[in-house]
Amino acid sequence: MKNKISSHDRRQLKGYIYILPWLIGFLVLQLIPFIQSFYYSFTDYSIMSSPKFSGLNNYITLFTVDPEFWNSFKVTWIYTLYTVPGKIIMALIVAMLMNRDMKGINGLRTIYYIPSLFGGSVAICILWRLMFMDTGVINGILGAFGLPKLQWLGNTKTALPTICMMEIWQFGSSMVMMLAALKNVPKDLYEAADLDGAGAWDKFKNVTIPQISPIIFFNVIMQTNNALQAFTNAFVITKGGPLKSTYLLGMKLYQEAFSYYKMGYASAISWVIFATIMVVTLLLFRYSSGKVYYSDAGDF
Repeated sequence: MKNKISSHDRRQLKGYIYILPWLIGFLVLQLIPFIQSFYYSFTDYSIMSSPKFSGLNNYITLFTVDPEFWNSFKVTWIYTLYTVPGKIIMALIVAMLMNRDMKGINGLRTIYYIPSLFGGSVAICILWRLMFMDTGVINGILGAFGLPKLQWLGNTKTALPTICMMEIWQFGSSMVMMLAALKNVPKDLYEAADLDGAGAWDKFKNVTIPQISPIIFFNVIMQTNNALQAFTNAFVITKGGPLKSTYLLGMKLYQEAFSYYKMGYASAISWVIFATIMVVTLLLFRYSSGKVYYSDAGDF
């Protein structure tokens, strides 16, 4: 009995040793900063001096005094409402096109996935900025067809949609998940629909969408969370301009923390973002009840 217990304990010890690097990383890089940021959000902390408790002052200033916060909040939501549906719709359309047995289909799937490997990098953001500048490739193509050139990044009406196009372009990972879901839809459901005289749209609406709804829902959750935390694209391409039309909450947080060194205020912004994500996620789960179908567990 003693040998069995000691053997079990040794196995447990080995398990803890194996996950120790992750535990250290989680504690040092995630959990401790997470707790500290919550404390700092209630303090006047500027790095150069010790944090001084200020109660709800940061949040009161954020919601009632700082006009930039509400602008960045609005811009972030517009960005989210553009990119999340756009990316999911594009991913679904391409996945359905890729869900065919044809010569060279594997190569095409790889090509469509490539943007997701490089789309979030700073280098690609710089390339996107060069493409859409006044003398860039896009305006060059428009000029070649006799069309008027646009100030893609210098106009408040087109700057944010241009940034959104880059995010939508990175639909490869969502497309791969959609494609996997489409391949798992039982063929007999389509055969039954054919026997009932269902057309292509009826089969798509009543068979395809319900069967892949868990993957669609997962992508909605993940893409919404990512969009509400977006930073890199807008920061590299437009620096938040023109006239703050692409000034996302992530940029507001970055500027307050690393330009003005107001770490307490920046921490308050980070917790507003976190609370927004939590509320949106809970609402999406509440809304999904009865609309997301799980074949092994009934309606969610």
